[in-house]
Amino acid sequence: MSLVAGRPWEAEIAMDRRLLVLLGTRKGAFILEGDASRRDGADAWRLRGPLCEGWPINHVCQDPATGTLYAGGGSPWFGAAVWRSEDLGQTWTHSSAGLTYGDAGPKMRSVWHLTPAHGVLYAGVEPAGLFRSEDGGVTWAHVEGLSKHPTREGWVPGNGGLICHTVLAHPADPARMWVGISSVGCFATDDGGVTWEARNHGVRADFLPDPYPETGQCVHKMTLAPGRPDRLYQQNHCGTYRSDDAGRTWICLDEGLPSTFGFPIVAHPTDPDTVFTIPLNGAEQGRYVPGASMAVWRTTDAGATWRDLREGLPQDHAYLGVLREGMAADDLDPFGLYLGTSTGQVFASADEGRSWRRIADLLPPVLSVETALVGA
Repeated sequence: MSLVAGRPWEAEIAMDRRLLVLLGTRKGAFILEGDASRRDGADAWRLRGPLCEGWPINHVCQDPATGTLYAGGGSPWFGAAVWRSEDLGQTWTHSSAGLTYGDAGPKMRSVWHLTPAHGVLYAGVEPAGLFRSEDGGVTWAHVEGLSKHPTREGWVPGNGGLICHTVLAHPADPARMWVGISSVGCFATDDGGVTWEARNHGVRADFLPDPYPETGQCVHKMTLAPGRPDRLYQQNHCGTYRSDDAGRTWICLDEGLPSTFGFPIVAHPTDPDTVFTIPLNGAEQGRYVPGASMAVWRTTDAGATWRDLREGLPQDHAYLGVLREGMAADDLDPFGLYLGTSTGQVFASADEGRSWRRIADLLPPVLSVETALVGA
């Protein structure tokens, strides 16, 4: 399989690089390693793991600026921690120094999301809050402005707990950031985290007496559109949405989708009008793909229309779901997509979601999927 038709030199360069699919699971981190040609075959991917001593790992990512791998999770016995590897996952160390609300605060249970940006590593945690590290995850400081938001006393957990699971950094302005908290909503800061604004106007909370409250929406995942950092997409407990004004107002994109309920949402690497999501059949109906027939849904017109992509995905008796961090894109051209399921399968597409193949099976439930392109 050539990387780009008509440009064989790019395929040759890609062969000198390795593609890592980074997986967080309920029983440790795993790494699927292949070459950047993304060739087919039983020997195309090598699986390493379980890593991080088998701790439940909610998110694994790479800092592209340093190449360091990070894994966030929490042990039922030892609490929350961030793991770090400087040798592409061969060895790991972990630290929880500073990951605390203090003796008078709630006990820290787990790290749910990690975002490296502008020389800082951010961690979204449970109970919901935001922490930052300026030394690569060795020590941490609480971003107290979010926890001191005037609505804090009214925050209530979703089905998965009271978690800060999305941290989006503005690509150019270190002072601007968005977070998603379940089941509280979207918050944004324009001053480096000193103050935060709830930004949920237009997002439904069908399970509340007031379906459009200031906070209380169960955001499941958010992503930034490439090249348009004021455009965000959101997959919610109650619909799929787009914002063109940095989250201040949201437009519902449900028409054409088979369900208003789902978890992941992934942006195209270069096209701000294209995103991918995986609807599930509903919060009370089993939380698996509609009709037990799996599809990734894509819009290429900012949510005006949607198309289902099914080739190579199981179409019968697929009683599985994909969680909020469970889908990611790579940085190749054409880009690839990867998804991990609640039943331990990993599927890959080398053609932007048009067709899929299974590249791993019999893993623990997959909680997160990310990719990293590294030198040979």
